[in-house]
Amino acid sequence: MSRQRKKKGRPVSGWLVFDKPHGMGSTEAVSKIKWLFGAEKAGHAGTLDPLASGMLPIALGEATKTVPYVQDGAKVYRFTVAWGQERSTDDLEGAVTAVSDLRPDEAAIRAVMPAYTGVIMQTPPQFSAIKIAGERAYDLARDGATVEIPAREVEIGRFDLIEIPDVNSAIFEIECGKGTYVRSLARDIGRDLGCFGHISYLRRTEVDPFTADDLVTMEDIDAAIAASPPIPQPEPVEGDERPRSPRPGPEQWKALDALLMDTGAALDCLPQVIINDDAAGRLRLGNPVIVRGRDAPVEADEACAFAHGRLVAIGAIEAGMFKPKRVFAG
Repeated sequence: MSRQRKKKGRPVSGWLVFDKPHGMGSTEAVSKIKWLFGAEKAGHAGTLDPLASGMLPIALGEATKTVPYVQDGAKVYRFTVAWGQERSTDDLEGAVTAVSDLRPDEAAIRAVMPAYTGVIMQTPPQFSAIKIAGERAYDLARDGATVEIPAREVEIGRFDLIEIPDVNSAIFEIECGKGTYVRSLARDIGRDLGCFGHISYLRRTEVDPFTADDLVTMEDIDAAIAASPPIPQPEPVEGDERPRSPRPGPEQWKALDALLMDTGAALDCLPQVIINDDAAGRLRLGNPVIVRGRDAPVEADEACAFAHGRLVAIGAIEAGMFKPKRVFAG
């Protein structure tokens, strides 16, 4: 009989709406948070480039089951486009590939913006995570290859010109759907204006259903740890001279867990039903239950059930019966 592998980490669940700092990659951010919280599982809802800052919702434990609902949510970005240069990565990191002395005025900028509002076709950057024949586009680009990336449909619901600080740049804000590349937007607008352009600053301020009020910074995390009892220093490893950071333990986790939002916070987009403990037990075993209550939906392709404010299941409601598709630990 095979021996079941022991899970590494603790079964902590919830959402950390992390304010990712400039220079940190999304994968690096998830790994750091997973390590700090001692979590069994972690994942994120929507990649942010290392040069971008802002909201990176990180799911721990059971919350990883709700990641798709956040990935599909609307996102808000504030960004600066620098005019006069197009770059290989469409941001400050890449090599300059085209230059222009032309600088657009406000009237010219506003004239092209309607073409980038609503449902549009957009070609992702060469340096992106799009897969081409099974390989990431950025891996091919780093090897010097130029690949044909097909345009795809994206939606930009709101596109505002915020400020023109000088002749060389303009600040914008957009609200957009899944899969929109802000770097592509800067590149395409620059081409339309004949002056070229690239992203010099990018910050994601919202990912529906989370808002700026939910953000947790690295400073908040450090403060929570500092307010806890001191972390025991790690035992030195013979022959290893590298400095090792002490890992948070149970005393620090109490403070860190207070920074988490409940797993169910990701599901504001779904109808919600309130159930009792008996119904919660049945759902967690995969059994359907009758939905009760005057305002309870009779039919729903997707809905979520809560008991005592805790998420129990996601499922469908058919003829007043909640049928679980995905259940969550109590």
